[in-house]
Amino acid sequence: MNDEQQNPSPSDDPVNDRVREIHEVPAVELINTAAVHLMTASAVKVGLADMPNAEELIDLDEARKLITALAGLVTSAAPEIGSQHAGPLRDGLRSLQLAFREASTFPDAPGKGPGEKYTGAVN
Repeated sequence: MNDEQQNPSPSDDPVNDRVREIHEVPAVELINTAAVHLMTASAVKVGLADMPNAEELIDLDEARKLITALAGLVTSAAPEIGSQHAGPLRDGLRSLQLAFREASTFPDAPGKGPGEKYTGAVN
């Protein structure tokens, strides 16, 4: 084995490549990306997917967890990312909370819905 095979260069290592890429991404972009993934998954789980089988994908137990995680992220990150980024995330979160309430057969009491321990009651 030659030296190159024993000690691959950093550019041959996919983990190093990802680390190099991620260090260039501003925190606000990473936070927004995570929030968008949580929002998208929540929307699917509450039945808002734009698909013929959207109703089959509803899972309110899973949606509750995702919305609560999103609420925690948005609430805790808002002071750090500023209102220009936090505002749209809060709006999306509120829409998901309302959609969850609407999709629920037995809606939660005010203040007890998903994420409401972080956001306060949503109506």
